[in-house]
Amino acid sequence: MFKKLLIANRGEIAMRILRTCREMGITAVSVYSDSDRLAMHVTYADESYHIGPSTSKDSYLNIDRIIGAAKASGAEAIHPGYGFLAESADFAVACKKAGITFIGPSPESIRRMGNKLEARATMKASGVRVIPGSDATIDSTNEVARVANSIGYPVMIKAAAGGGGKGLRLVRNKKECAIAIELTMSEAEHAFGDPSVFVEKYIERAKHIEVQLVADTHGKVVAVGERECSMQRRYQKVVEETPSPSITPELRAELCDAAVKAARAVDYVGAGTVEFIMGEDKTFFFLEMNTRLQVEHPVTEMVYGIDLVKEQIRIASREPLSVSPETLTIRGHAIEARIYAEDPKSNFLPSAGRVYRLVLPQGPGVRNENSIYPGYEIPVYYDPMIGKVIVWGEDRPTAIRRCLRALAEYQLDGVKTNLEFLTWAVESDAFADGLYDTGFIEREFSPDSLSTGPEDIELATIAASITAYKHARRLNIDSVEITRENVWRRIARMEGLRNPRM
Repeated sequence: MFKKLLIANRGEIAMRILRTCREMGITAVSVYSDSDRLAMHVTYADESYHIGPSTSKDSYLNIDRIIGAAKASGAEAIHPGYGFLAESADFAVACKKAGITFIGPSPESIRRMGNKLEARATMKASGVRVIPGSDATIDSTNEVARVANSIGYPVMIKAAAGGGGKGLRLVRNKKECAIAIELTMSEAEHAFGDPSVFVEKYIERAKHIEVQLVADTHGKVVAVGERECSMQRRYQKVVEETPSPSITPELRAELCDAAVKAARAVDYVGAGTVEFIMGEDKTFFFLEMNTRLQVEHPVTEMVYGIDLVKEQIRIASREPLSVSPETLTIRGHAIEARIYAEDPKSNFLPSAGRVYRLVLPQGPGVRNENSIYPGYEIPVYYDPMIGKVIVWGEDRPTAIRRCLRALAEYQLDGVKTNLEFLTWAVESDAFADGLYDTGFIEREFSPDSLSTGPEDIELATIAASITAYKHARRLNIDSVEITRENVWRRIARMEGLRNPRM
């Protein structure tokens, strides 16, 4: 087992990994940029190393600086968390060259599953069903139209090296092809350094179901159930739950079998997630594999009683898995809501600034994954997700009620958050019925959907008080003789003189 480990990340996922390190007796090292010098993960870690300016490319995406920090600290291993360099084959190679263990799969597995076209080909060869579409990159509008005509509109144009909801365009007819392929290729080049795109059939009213995997160096691969991730906004997950309300035990077994096949096809080692798209007829297709820890991993931990970060560290140190299909059982239901510093009433505009007050929900079955504190300045340089609320209940109705209670208890002053939006989503009839799909939010949500919250009432009260005060000053009420008999009459008379139309 490692004695010292560096976390190449920030925010709530860095805190999540740090806590497991502390429980395992591993010395934990954090890294930080200029704007993160007072971040929670910096003060919580046993050691912290500065790695550069606030911009991601100069700090958390700078491989040389992170490797340098690991060497300076004497860390034997690096955990990448999610995002940033978590799915970078180049980073995994750099760790290997430096004699540092990368806590994740091999560079070869990352590359094979990172390129969506190669992943499609690998899955087809291993017998895992893929979405109908092109098997090669496309660089012309005519070719997109040809493939779309053969599989039928609507289609999705996707970046071959994409992920995280980026590099995607929905095309419903031939007229939209030209601009869609141009925009997607431009976004792919900017986000991933690779403009290659391909075309897939768009599944209407689809469910997004994913299977959690863990695989060790001894050839054992275990599927740790599925997660329902269909509550999405602009292809980004918002609320996740385990188990899925749409999955039967028989379908769960099929999904898990397909995920294990996918992992074995690329000799996968570590924790990873195979994502599927499922149509209304319950037919599911391979979507992609995330070769890292997922944001929503806590719901799996809550239901199956497993510490996935601990499992990752054990796997990387060549220990066998501590779980098996026989020991894994579904216990209750878990829901995760992602807390973002953004304003749902202003098209989800990010809201950076100082946190003046923070009250986190507590009580039975409530877990907080958090990275902020009162006085913390939320920077503008990174993803606006500031935390997650995860709840567990003995059944799904209990978990839903507990989630709503936790969201109501969550209080944050200083920046805008998506708390009201999350409450709207979890309170919706579609969520209660489990019938929601990936397009639900786009179809149903508008800023008018949000009720007037306590903050709005407080602001209105303050504004009214200021208006009343200014009005009183304008009337110079202090100079009027205040007596029980004439105060209101005199004020009315003065107002009448100032405004003759009254």
